[in-house]
Amino acid sequence: MLDSKILVIDDNKSVLSALEILLQFEYKTVKTISNPNQISSFPDLTDFDIVLLDMNFSAGVNTGNEGLFWLREIRKKAPQISVIMMTAYGAVDLAVKALKEGATDFVLKPWNNDKLLATVKSAYELRKSRKEIKKLKQKEDNLKQVINQNKNYIVGNSKALNSVLKLVSKVAKTDVNVLVTGENGTGKELIARELHGSSIRKNEVFIPVDMGSISENLFESELFGHSKGSFTDAKEDRAGKFEAANGGTLFLDEIGNLSLQTQAKLLSAIQNKTIVRVGSNKSIPVDIRLICATNENLDKMVADGLFREDLLYRINTIQVEVPPLREREGDILVLADFYLNKFVNKYGKQGLRMNQAAQEKLMGYKWPGNIRELLHTMERAVILSEGNVLKPTDFLLEVKGTIVSEKGPSTLEEMELLMITKALNQNDGNYSAAAEQLGISRQTLYNKLKKIGK
Repeated sequence: MLDSKILVIDDNKSVLSALEILLQFEYKTVKTISNPNQISSFPDLTDFDIVLLDMNFSAGVNTGNEGLFWLREIRKKAPQISVIMMTAYGAVDLAVKALKEGATDFVLKPWNNDKLLATVKSAYELRKSRKEIKKLKQKEDNLKQVINQNKNYIVGNSKALNSVLKLVSKVAKTDVNVLVTGENGTGKELIARELHGSSIRKNEVFIPVDMGSISENLFESELFGHSKGSFTDAKEDRAGKFEAANGGTLFLDEIGNLSLQTQAKLLSAIQNKTIVRVGSNKSIPVDIRLICATNENLDKMVADGLFREDLLYRINTIQVEVPPLREREGDILVLADFYLNKFVNKYGKQGLRMNQAAQEKLMGYKWPGNIRELLHTMERAVILSEGNVLKPTDFLLEVKGTIVSEKGPSTLEEMELLMITKALNQNDGNYSAAAEQLGISRQTLYNKLKKIGK
């Protein structure tokens, strides 16, 4: 017996009795009413899965218009319900009309019991599918809300920042590809999220991908997905980031870290607006808004043969340059206060404040690590604070590219960062050359900087 509720509406009590007897052994709940006027006041109609509705109720009338009227009324009150129309006067045009009005199926009287049960079972399966789809849609909407929750804020009111936000406001309303550039730690992902949040796709997902953390041999699987059995660990079909972002925004951070081979694969997906999963030959169309970001000089990389010119044109319809913190006059203390309040609440150190000398020290610093460095500086100061006032000595700031105390580097992490920074300075910020000098891979260098928060 299926856990389903069925309502039968017919002015012939013999028909009601026959259907009740037939269906009660197949379905948990079977209700009957003989007057369709009761539909308007019928309690909990939305709880029912199936309605069997007669098409003619007035004596001598067999046009089916009455049934069509009540079909519309039922659909207004319970649009997901499956409605099966019943009539002793069969006509193809009447059946077609009922189906166009939203009926699930059509049954002629007298009916064949087996055929009627099969029709009701099909209607039950349809109703079950509609319920599952509704639940999945609700879960999808909830998931999108969670994914799109922006826990970070664009803080500041400097002229440089407002100029960027003005450009973002204009560009967001379009669907063009955007390249966000700027130094490490300037908040490029926040700008990308602002572009998404102000766009026509704002109710869809925003999928960020750190291209620097994806190894070359996993690039296609991560971005385009794979089919079951396509490689050793592919135990099931898996959608890639392009499919996950379908309808929404795909944000590719550190786009300058891609090899020429992976650049070609990315270019093909962007141009064709389709992807092919690893191990499959089927093209899957994708509809995304693409935003990329980098701290590299892509024009120079093109000139050096390290970045494809055609890919740069594809991702760079509009370029948004995020200013470094040192150029955002007035925003340093605003951001410092913002993070101070955030970490005071996080670590339970209410009443903690900065004195004037500490503020002057923060204002006089160049912040080579930008907002990310300020964030870590404020968090570290709050955690290590012993009184209610943060003084200049509570802030360890970068000197000539290295985070050190007055006595020099005191931890392995500080020494490691000192060596990395020195290598980057000696090689004019070239990651590959710095990594070679240090005897590590570019990927390892990148991961170390990420871990340190640079």
